[in-house]
Amino acid sequence: MARPRGKILVVCQNKNCSYYLKETGKNIIKRGFNRAKHRQYFCFNCNQYFVETKGTPLYQKKLSERKIKEICKELVEKKGVRAISRTHNVNKNTVCSLLSSLANHAISMTNYLVHDLKLETYEVDEILTYVKKNKKNLSQKQIYSLNQARQQLQHA
Repeated sequence: MARPRGKILVVCQNKNCSYYLKETGKNIIKRGFNRAKHRQYFCFNCNQYFVETKGTPLYQKKLSERKIKEICKELVEKKGVRAISRTHNVNKNTVCSLLSSLANHAISMTNYLVHDLKLETYEVDEILTYVKKNKKNLSQKQIYSLNQARQQLQHA
């Protein structure tokens, strides 16, 4: 008798799939890791591969998640782009690309909350403040994105 499959929490991220973002009826399996060591999944309904980082600032980045976390910590410390690139042996354009990706993700999250959910800017600021106070349950990546979104609201 075959061993039953483990619970997979991801959903299909292909917009053309009939099970796009649907939990019930999905037929997804784990299928190895990509070059950046992110978990890959395969959907049997649409025969497409996707990674767990799609829709996040880590999507299509060739750096490992550990290295990106280290770079983000140094960006929060207000260390310069060239200094970060020297200490981590990456190109300065890679650091700039990562910074741009993080900022765009924070902006899109803020725009979604303000325009699509029709929240006021002070309500979004209160949400971000609440989440920041309860940050013991959040990862460093989520905290950094929230700080970027909060700064974007203050400049708007």
